[in-house]
Amino acid sequence: MKSLHKILNEITQLTTDIETNYPELYRSLNENPMTLPVSPHPQIDKNVMQEYLESLKQLLEHYLDEQKINS
Repeated sequence: MKSLHKILNEITQLTTDIETNYPELYRSLNENPMTLPVSPHPQIDKNVMQEYLESLKQLLEHYLDEQKINS
C-alpha cells in the first residue's frame, strides 16, 4: 500500500493538472462530497486520502468521457 506522503503528492499533482487543463472541472471540486467532512473533527488517515484520490480520478475520468460524448 502507498504511503500517505505518496498519496498526498498524487492528490496535489492531480488537482494541479485539473486546475491547469480543466478549469471548468476544477471549479466544481468544491462541490465534491469527499471534500466535505461529516463530523466536526474528522479523522484523516491514509485510507481516507486514498479514497479521496480515487474520487478525483473518477471525477476526471467521468468528465473526459462526457467531453468525448459531447464532441
